[in-house]
Amino acid sequence: MARKKSRLRIIKRFLSVLLLLAMFLGALLLPPTFAHVTAENSNVQSLADAQNLVKQGRKFYEAEQFNDATATWLQAISALKGRGDELTQAMILGNLSLAYQQLGQWSQAESAIAQSLNLLQTAKDTKDSSQILAQVLDIKGRLQLAQSKAENALDTWRLSAEIYTKIGDERAVIQNQINQAQALQALGFYRQAEKTLRQSTQILQSQPNSPVKVAALHSLGNVVQVTGDLETSRQILQQSLELASSLPDRKAIADILLSLGNTARVQQDTQKAIEFYQQTIKTATSPTTRIQAQANQLRLLLKTEQLSAFQTLSSEIKTQLNDLPLSRTAISARINFAQSLMQFRKKIAADTPSWLDIAQLLATAIEQAKSLQDRRTQSYAIGVLGQVYEQTQQWSDAQNLTQQALLIAQDIDAKDIGYQWQWQLGRLLKTKGDIKGAVSAYTEAVNNLQALRSDLVGVNSAVKFSFREEVEPVYRQLVDLLLQSEGNSKLSFENLQKASNTIELLQIAELENFFRNNCLNAQIRNPKKDPTAAIIYPFILPDRLEIIIELPQQRWLHYTTPVVKKEVETTLAQLQENLPKPHTLRQVQSLSQKVYKWIVQPAEAALAESNTPTLVFVLDGWLRNIPMAALYDGKQYLVEKYNIALTPSLQLIELKPMEKELKAIAAGLSEASSGFSALPNVKLELEEIRSQVPSSILLNQEFTSKTLQNQINSLSFPIVHLATHGQFSSKAEETFIVAWNERIYVKKLNELVRTIEQNRPEAIELLILSACQTAAGDEQAALGIAGVAFQAGARSTIASLWNLDDESTAMLMNQFYQELANKNLTKAEVLRRAQLALLQNPKYKRPRFWAPYVLLGNWL
Repeated sequence: MARKKSRLRIIKRFLSVLLLLAMFLGALLLPPTFAHVTAENSNVQSLADAQNLVKQGRKFYEAEQFNDATATWLQAISALKGRGDELTQAMILGNLSLAYQQLGQWSQAESAIAQSLNLLQTAKDTKDSSQILAQVLDIKGRLQLAQSKAENALDTWRLSAEIYTKIGDERAVIQNQINQAQALQALGFYRQAEKTLRQSTQILQSQPNSPVKVAALHSLGNVVQVTGDLETSRQILQQSLELASSLPDRKAIADILLSLGNTARVQQDTQKAIEFYQQTIKTATSPTTRIQAQANQLRLLLKTEQLSAFQTLSSEIKTQLNDLPLSRTAISARINFAQSLMQFRKKIAADTPSWLDIAQLLATAIEQAKSLQDRRTQSYAIGVLGQVYEQTQQWSDAQNLTQQALLIAQDIDAKDIGYQWQWQLGRLLKTKGDIKGAVSAYTEAVNNLQALRSDLVGVNSAVKFSFREEVEPVYRQLVDLLLQSEGNSKLSFENLQKASNTIELLQIAELENFFRNNCLNAQIRNPKKDPTAAIIYPFILPDRLEIIIELPQQRWLHYTTPVVKKEVETTLAQLQENLPKPHTLRQVQSLSQKVYKWIVQPAEAALAESNTPTLVFVLDGWLRNIPMAALYDGKQYLVEKYNIALTPSLQLIELKPMEKELKAIAAGLSEASSGFSALPNVKLELEEIRSQVPSSILLNQEFTSKTLQNQINSLSFPIVHLATHGQFSSKAEETFIVAWNERIYVKKLNELVRTIEQNRPEAIELLILSACQTAAGDEQAALGIAGVAFQAGARSTIASLWNLDDESTAMLMNQFYQELANKNLTKAEVLRRAQLALLQNPKYKRPRFWAPYVLLGNWL
C-alpha cells in the first residue's frame, strides 16, 4: 500500500512539473501527451483533466478568445480544488488574471491575482515555487500598469526581478527589464528606460531569435522615438519587424507596424505613416491594435484633406468601437476619434457628425474611464468634452467641465494634460472678459509646461501633442494677453518683464522641441546683465507686431506696430529671398526699410539717449532668417550705428569676455564632396586664419568628424572655425555640416560635447561656420544655428545665413581675426568692424556680401 501511494505521489509530481513548464503564457515549450500514463485514482485523473483544460485555455487565449479562455481555466481550477496542488492553482489563477485584463474586467483580474499570491504564501520555498511567484508578480505588474499605477508596477517588477536573479533565470530577467522599461516610460523616465532596454538588447544580440528579442527591440524602438532619435527608432523597429516576421509572430508584427507608423508620423512622413497604418489594419489580430491604427490614420487623412477616405474610415471605426474590450487603449482610441470628428467639422464647416454624437462618444469614454478607475483618461475625456461645449459656445458648461478635468489632473499630478485644461480655462475666461483670470490660468499652463521640460517630447499616447499646435500657442496667447493695455493706460513694468520672460521661455521650448529632448537644462542659468546693451524682443502676433525693449539701467520701452501677421511674413520672406541675389539692391533697401520702421524707428530717440553701443535681438519666427544688420533707415544700415548680436534667451548664455590665448582649429573643404560643389576660396580663408592666429588646419580629406573630434579634445582650442557647406533647418535631421564624404548632423555634435565634458571642462569660446546657409522656404530655419551652437557647447557662434562662394568671405574673416586680437573689443564689435570693412569696399558694399554673418550667444 505504501509503495502504491509513493508511486502515486511520483506520478502526481511528474504531471505537476510537466504542467508547470508550459503553464504561463508565452512559454515556448508545450507539455507532451500523457495518454501512456495510467491514472490509478481520481486525483491523477483530475490532474490530467486540468492539464488538458490549461492547454485548451491557452489556445483560446492565443486566438484572442478571452471569454472562452477564462471559462476553461475556471474549469481547470475547479478540477483541482481540494487536491492540495497550490502551485498549479496559483499558476492558472495568474493566467486567468491575464485573460480578465484583456477583457477589461479589472476587479476579477485583481481577485485572481490576490488568490494566486495567497496560495503561494503557504507553498514551500523551492525553485519551482519561487519561479511561479516571480511570474505571478510579473502579471500583477502588468495589471498595475494597465490601471495607470506605473510606480506600483515598477516596484512589483523589481521584486520579481530579484527572484529571477536569485534562481538564475536570465531570460526571465531580460523580459522583466523590458516590463520595467514600460513602467519607466509611463513615469516619464525615458532616458532610464532607454538605458535599461539597450542593456537587454545587447545581451540578446548573441542569442537565437525569440519573442523576447522582438519585444526588447520593439520597446527600444518606441523609447528612442520618444527621446527624439527618429531615424534610429525607425531602424530598430525595422529590425524588430524582420525578427517578428521570421518567427512568425503576427501580433508582434502588427504592433511593430503601428509603432513604425507613429515614428513616420512624427517624422512628418505622412504618406509612409498612412501606409504603415494600413498594413497594421490588415495584419492585426487584436481589435484594439486595429482601432489604434485606424484612429491614427484618420487624423492623417484629415491633415492631407483626403475627406472622402476620412468619411469612409470614420464609419468603419464607429461600428467597431462598441465591440472593443474595455481598456485604456480602447478609451483613448474613442477620444482620439472624437477629436478627429471635431477637427473634421471645423475644417469643412459641416453639420455632420453632430456635436451631440461627438459629445456622446466622449460621455461613454468618461463612464468607461470611471469604471476602470483610470483618473488620467477620465480627466482627458472630460476636458475634451469641455472643448465640444467651447465650440458650441456653451461657455458655463465648458468652464465647469474644464475645471472638473483640471481638478482631476492636479490631483494625480498629470501636468502634461493639466496644462491643456489651464490653457482651455484661460481661453474661456478671456471670452468672458476676465483678462486677469485668463492671465492667471495661462501663467499656470506655462508653469506646467516648464515643469514638464523633457516630457514635452513624449507623453502618454492618449495625449501626444504637436508642438506647433498645442504648445507654442500657449506661450503666444499669454504674451498677447500681457501686452493688451486697458484703455490708454501704460503697461506695467511687471507685465513687460513677464512678457519678455515668456518670449524667452518659448524660445527655449522651441529649441528643446528641435532636439526632442531637454538638452538645454544644464545650460539654463540666471542671466548676467550687460549694463551697456539694449535687449530687443520683436514678437509677431496675428493682428500686430509687438516690440519690447529693455534699455540699459533696466528701463523698459514698449510699442505696438499695427501690421497683420500675413503681411509681416510675406515681407520677411521677400526680403530673405532678395538679400543673397546680385541685382536686387533697390528691393532689399525698400523691404529692409519697411522692417526697420516696424521694429527700430519708434525707439530711435530712446536708443540714442541711452547711448548703447550694442543691440541684442531675441527674434521670433521669420525674423530669425533676416540679418538685423541689414535693416535700413533710408540712409544707413543698422550695422553702421550699432554692434548687433542674437540670442534665443539670456538664460542660455554666459556673458564674459574671451580671456584665453587665441588658438584655432580651422577645418574646411575646398574640393567638391558629398554632392556639394567646390569652395575654391576656402583654402585661402584657412591660410589667412593661420597667418593671424596659431591654428591646426584640417583641409579636404583631413577633415572628418573623427579628426575634428580628436583635435578638439587633444589641446585647448578656444576657437573652432569650419569653412564648409552646411544647412540650418527647423528640423534637427535636416541640420548638418559637411565634412569629407560625410555629413555631421547636429545631434552628432553632442558626441563632441560629451567628450569635452569628460576630458576638459572648457566650452568652445567661439564657433565659426562660414559657408553654411538656411534651408529655403523654412520659416524657422535659423533655429538650426542655435541648435548647432548649443549642441557643440559654444559660448558664441558666428554663422552665415546664406553661402557666398566668393573671396569676400576670406576677406571678411581675415579682417575679423585681425580685430579679434584687440582684447578691448567685444565679439559683437569685432564682427561689426569686419562687416564694415566690406561695406566700405565699393566692390562689396551690397548687403549680400557682408550681411549674412550673425553672432549668436555671448557678445562680449
